[in-house]
Amino acid sequence: MKHRKAAVLFIFITVTLDMLALGLIAPVLPKLVLNFLGGDAPTAAKMFGIFGTVFALMQFFFSPVLGVLSDRFGRRPVILLSNLGLGLDYIVMALAPTIGWLFLGRVISGITAASISTGTAYVSDVVPPEKRAGAFGMIGAAFGVGFVLGPALGGLLGNSDPRLPFWIAGGLSLANALYGYLVLPESLPPEKRQAFTLRRANPVGALVLLRSHPELFRLATIQFIGYVAHEVFNVWALYAIFRYAWREGMIGLSLALVGACSIVISAGLVKPIISRLGERRTLYVGQFFGALGMVLAGLARNTTFFFLSIPVMMLWTISSPAAQGMMTRRVSESEQGELQGAINSLASLAWIIGPGLFTFTFAYFINPEHAWNLPGAPWYLGGFLLFGAMALATRIPRLPAGTGTVAVVPPAPLDVH
Repeated sequence: MKHRKAAVLFIFITVTLDMLALGLIAPVLPKLVLNFLGGDAPTAAKMFGIFGTVFALMQFFFSPVLGVLSDRFGRRPVILLSNLGLGLDYIVMALAPTIGWLFLGRVISGITAASISTGTAYVSDVVPPEKRAGAFGMIGAAFGVGFVLGPALGGLLGNSDPRLPFWIAGGLSLANALYGYLVLPESLPPEKRQAFTLRRANPVGALVLLRSHPELFRLATIQFIGYVAHEVFNVWALYAIFRYAWREGMIGLSLALVGACSIVISAGLVKPIISRLGERRTLYVGQFFGALGMVLAGLARNTTFFFLSIPVMMLWTISSPAAQGMMTRRVSESEQGELQGAINSLASLAWIIGPGLFTFTFAYFINPEHAWNLPGAPWYLGGFLLFGAMALATRIPRLPAGTGTVAVVPPAPLDVH
């Protein structure tokens, strides 16, 4: 593409707006669930886990379909439809009279929330292989921008009306769809597109690509463990409300700090760290700090200590672009959309497992009927998983210097029609 930098900037803006919308509702959704359930914290934690699992199931089944569709018809229409679907989702949730309507909103967003993975494939289309890790770091910075502004604004708005952030989030997503319709160019030329097949589009078939290269499968395993560990963030608001008696504003402020750390690390540290340490070392160094930060969060007995754990934990941010860069260089150019769909399906499997794993762990260890009283238990579990992923990452071999995208021979397809 002639205007490569402009195209990447658009994806940065798209991801920022998506994360801004998501950040707006992050401080208020748990409180809304609590209100619907009469303030019962253990039951609300379980219900929040169910919400996350349903969202992940929708992602698992539909992400590979959208990824393969983007390989067939291009990235642009998938991104636009995703943003439109997210806008409708937030409107449904803003109007929700019961917890069942909130559940429906999660189903809608789970089906359509593919703009991030398709945007990543878009970046793979327009950025040379050796520069992708840095570009993925900028996408990480876009996450941070959204999570600085979104939770802070959502927390303030939620103090007066817990439904107002949903309306604003819906408006941002619909505006994002319109913005993309007017200015977004297509990144995948017709000669590089692949035919749509059910084998590639179903979730099990999409995961076959991750077995096409031994190192790709190892990286996928490491990423899967990391995705599961990341789901500890499902207990963030409930944990803070239970342990520190925070209101929406303080929850939003803490998530804004998460976003600020993500911006600084993704935009300022990813490139120099990868340049100095290489992608492989960057991967496991980031996982070490993520695990350490989670342990510190579980040990935190007060707000100050918990806030101090956030910068340590967020150094984990350097791992994701390193892993993404390593994975994209192990498949061909025509498979980048399929790869991102497969990665998203892998993440969806983790999202199916993770929300229930951590929210039910939290519910068990705060239940007064049990002898245990360990509210930090989900954070300790997340740290344990990341230490395991770090140990596996140290065994990934380096690619030879100067290696770009690796041509791979796909395995025999599974009969999963």
